[in-house]
Amino acid sequence: MMMQGIRKAGQSLAGKLLIALMFGFLIFSFAIWGVGDIFQGYGRNAVAVVGKKEISIEQMRTAYQNEVQLLTRQQRRPITPEVARSLGLDQRVLSRLVTEATLDQSAEKMGLAVSDETIREIIFNDPNMKNAAGAFDRNRFNELLRQIGLTEQAFVREQRAATMRQELAEMVIGGISAPVALQELGHRLRNEKRDVAYAILPEAAAGEIAAPGEDVLKRYFEERKASFRAPEFRSANVLALTSAAIADPAKVAEADAKAHYETVKTQRYGSPERRTVQQITFPSLEEAQAAKAKIDAGETFEAIGTARNVAEQDLTLGTFTREGLFDPAVRDATFGLAQGAVSAPVQGGFGAVLLRVTEIEPARLKSFEEVADEVRKEVATSKAAAQVTELHDKIEDQRASARPLSEIAKEFGLTIRPLGPVDSGLRKPDGTQDALLTGGDAALTAIFGSDIGVDNEALRLPNNGGYVWFEVTKIEPPRDRGFDEVKAEVERQWRADEVSSKLAAKARELIQRLDAGEPFATVVTSAGLTAEEASGLGRQDQSDALPRNVVSLIFGTAVGKSASASVEGEGRVLFQVKAATVPPYMRTTEEAENFVRLFTSSVSEDVLSQYVGKLQKDLGLSLNQAAFRNATGGTQN
Repeated sequence: MMMQGIRKAGQSLAGKLLIALMFGFLIFSFAIWGVGDIFQGYGRNAVAVVGKKEISIEQMRTAYQNEVQLLTRQQRRPITPEVARSLGLDQRVLSRLVTEATLDQSAEKMGLAVSDETIREIIFNDPNMKNAAGAFDRNRFNELLRQIGLTEQAFVREQRAATMRQELAEMVIGGISAPVALQELGHRLRNEKRDVAYAILPEAAAGEIAAPGEDVLKRYFEERKASFRAPEFRSANVLALTSAAIADPAKVAEADAKAHYETVKTQRYGSPERRTVQQITFPSLEEAQAAKAKIDAGETFEAIGTARNVAEQDLTLGTFTREGLFDPAVRDATFGLAQGAVSAPVQGGFGAVLLRVTEIEPARLKSFEEVADEVRKEVATSKAAAQVTELHDKIEDQRASARPLSEIAKEFGLTIRPLGPVDSGLRKPDGTQDALLTGGDAALTAIFGSDIGVDNEALRLPNNGGYVWFEVTKIEPPRDRGFDEVKAEVERQWRADEVSSKLAAKARELIQRLDAGEPFATVVTSAGLTAEEASGLGRQDQSDALPRNVVSLIFGTAVGKSASASVEGEGRVLFQVKAATVPPYMRTTEEAENFVRLFTSSVSEDVLSQYVGKLQKDLGLSLNQAAFRNATGGTQN
């Protein structure tokens, strides 16, 4: 499959879903339709057969090697067959080829075709094929052909096939739109607010916990021995090369800093005007005009809303920038009003409305002096980015001479970080957490996947952010720890479990009283607790008193019901849900547009997946495992 066709396809929703499908659908379809190594009636040189089309060993091998080479260029390091298989590259390539074969045969059966003129326009209009003047550049075209190893005829053939597949996908999902009911459900999940009464049951509420005997602790230890096992600990020297690490803001000239500020000030340091707008909707423009006349005669906006069965708290549509209001008529009217003024009737995309602006937050631009340090840092980091690749190559030259990282770092004025001993979660032997590692989880995983004395490849940070080198200096293997070694830890854990159990039992007693109808304040006060309230709580909100696990349970509890949840280090939270409110769903807002885009994409992906799955079932799909391993360099099982 030619990468140019993939780029072109990826420009539309259907194209993006098609690419995702081609790289991930095959295993899914195998699981559904029961396809296995049932290769019958075809030559041994085919990796797979879809309908009447065979995918040859050579075709699979070429596609697989092209993907490996592409990944190698992206990572700037060799990709071994083992690494490629661990990434699932072989399965992804086969998935793509099978999906292409499925769609190609379906398009052929329907009589679909793509004209020469269409293909010519696609190629000539591709930005990757144009020179600085914006014209098609034959030299760039030839260079692309050389890179991907295709003749011009093969390139055109692959481009035609890719375009036809996209057209087929457009036929299937082009008219799909997310149902309003699904949009409203998403709106509820994101915007529902809940009011709760709650009280904290501190650990002290569990009462006195008698000191355990040694036999109790030993029995507890034996039942949970694995949880007290010492993990593997590792130590390593880590050298990080990033533009931020070598940047020197002090060397940035005032003129350069101000020039950069002028370039980015609007996007980075400016905040656009925002307006809080209220809205009342009417069945017709005439009714809106009649309501406006009443307001002009002295009736309040709130009174008109009440007459339209709109509660005062539901009048507010939200606070928006100009770009945040998608309905042009509503947008223009809102940003043409003075604060407190009511608009003339507006014929919006979803009906006639009256609008009122209750608050205006003026646009603001931070001065250079306010952000000078940040600007200098950005300029210095940008300049340093150009030095990263050069320094990387110099460091690699030194590593080729088998010099230790510590000597290399000293020569180039960089800092080595001695890491460890830490476990795979960056925890030290004393249980404290070590500082985050440049390169994050990927660097830590690489350290725990290497060994002492191994010459490790540099890890390339995302978005060309730099490189990380490391050398493992010590490995302490995991081991069982004896009771005497962890006795204090065992007692702490035993006591924590006892406290948790007693608090849960106490909470159950209080919930029984609440469910029987006793007022929340009465119940918690009688237990020596303090009643608290939280209003307007959203699903994503959290605090020390109401962390994420508690908030999740609050939204899973019916209004009027009570429940409790543990809070690490704090005891337990007892709560009662008092109310749940959802603002009206306004389809003219930016949020609504995002909902439509998100849900349409999700529904379209499901439909396209089912469509291709059905095509594969109808055509028939067989896989030759031996040929697949032959093409990708896998081993026999």
